[in-house]
Amino acid sequence: MAGRGTPATALLAKRGITHQVHSYEHDPRAESYGLEAAEALGVEPSRVFKTLLADVDGALVVGIVPVDAQLDLKALAAAVGGKKARMAEVAAAERSTGYVAGGISPLGQKKHLRTVLDTSALAFPTVFCSGGRRGLEIELASADLVALTRAVTAAIAAR
Repeated sequence: MAGRGTPATALLAKRGITHQVHSYEHDPRAESYGLEAAEALGVEPSRVFKTLLADVDGALVVGIVPVDAQLDLKALAAAVGGKKARMAEVAAAERSTGYVAGGISPLGQKKHLRTVLDTSALAFPTVFCSGGRRGLEIELASADLVALTRAVTAAIAAR
């Protein structure tokens, strides 16, 4: 995997976290990067999580939800003790994380941001999240995802 690593995979290697890297051929015409990943990897969409950034009362917050759900902004704000949330501007999300939209990983971001993981992740022994670029997914224990991101868990997904 030389030359193909990302800050996310580097973090996992540095910390010695058990994980598996899955890659697939990304189709730039895909309407949903997350659903594309689930289908390409043959995994149920509820186990594949997308990383979204929101502005909660003027501060960026990471919300991690299943790819077949939407981020409940009110629930996200409540989870971090905030009042109002809106989706972050793409440019702000990319600047803060160091990743390109559609490939934002919750791991190895440039700045540590408050992070909330949807509680549904705890129902699975392992979950999938972006590896830091389109076409790259990381499978790891949900407990490790919580620990590495210092996430709180809350019901932030809306179906």
